[in-house]
Amino acid sequence: MEKKLKKTVIFLLISTLSLLFLSLEVGKYEVSLTSMILGKMTDPLDYQVFYQLRLPRTLMALYAGFALSLVGAFMQTIFKNPLASPDIMGVSSGASAGAALGIILGGGGFLTVTSGALVGALLAISLAVYLTRGRFSQQLASFVVAGVAVNALAQSVLMLMKLMADPENQLSAIEFWLMGGLGAVTLGKVSLGLLGSLPALILLLFLGRQVGILSLSDGEAQALGVSLKIIRPVILFLSALVVASLISITGIISFIGLVAPHLARLLLRTNNRNTWIVAGLLGGNLLLVSDILARTLTYAEIPVSILTSLLGAPILIILMRGKGKL
Repeated sequence: MEKKLKKTVIFLLISTLSLLFLSLEVGKYEVSLTSMILGKMTDPLDYQVFYQLRLPRTLMALYAGFALSLVGAFMQTIFKNPLASPDIMGVSSGASAGAALGIILGGGGFLTVTSGALVGALLAISLAVYLTRGRFSQQLASFVVAGVAVNALAQSVLMLMKLMADPENQLSAIEFWLMGGLGAVTLGKVSLGLLGSLPALILLLFLGRQVGILSLSDGEAQALGVSLKIIRPVILFLSALVVASLISITGIISFIGLVAPHLARLLLRTNNRNTWIVAGLLGGNLLLVSDILARTLTYAEIPVSILTSLLGAPILIILMRGKGKL
């Protein structure tokens, strides 16, 4: 098992480095990474393209793919459900409703849209956790039902925002945000995403033992000293904070957090801390590939969420056919 893990991690690290170099070089305007490294790049436009466009979106693709996949692995472990994903508690829908509200009422500026998405996502998870308080706090199904209810509520708000939106400008801005994209990411936005999500992600990794115990039955988890009433909402809220901090900047990114954990378990035939890290590396690779294709396949840039779905759906189908079950 250790030998297989080592080979898998080495392969993923090599593929990650290869994709990083490729992502920094390719696009509508080609930049020579070799010239940049050797200090031979003299054209100011090359510097501008590299530091203001390529580098920020490459870093965001790698980190967002890693973080969303890691959170997806946590969600599938906690809920004991292979279909669980980072937005199971209505986080993505809450962010979408908040972003739409920011576009309509706040003029569509970066700060208003990002703040609206972040607040909407955090309100969604807060409401979901609130609905599971009291005697429902230790029942796993209650969190799923609360997530479904919050998701339905947020979707209703989103549809209302679309109905109120100006068809010529605001509606198209909402739809474009919902499709996700890394084209407008800057180094400042990358820093903002890291500031909001990295502390929560580190805390989740420190809680890895508790996450693993939650994959057992509730009775076994309690026998091992885990307080379901406390630890489950804490892990869910931290996971939501990671997702909210990232998608408030990138827009909705589909399938990454669902597919990458499946691939990791398929490769390692287990589900533990090592599998979660492999899932993160796979997610980073998938989002890097999707972003590279998004800006090279056609003259106009394709929203990245379209490509993550196009790549993720066939992979999920192949997994279902190969294993006979999810």
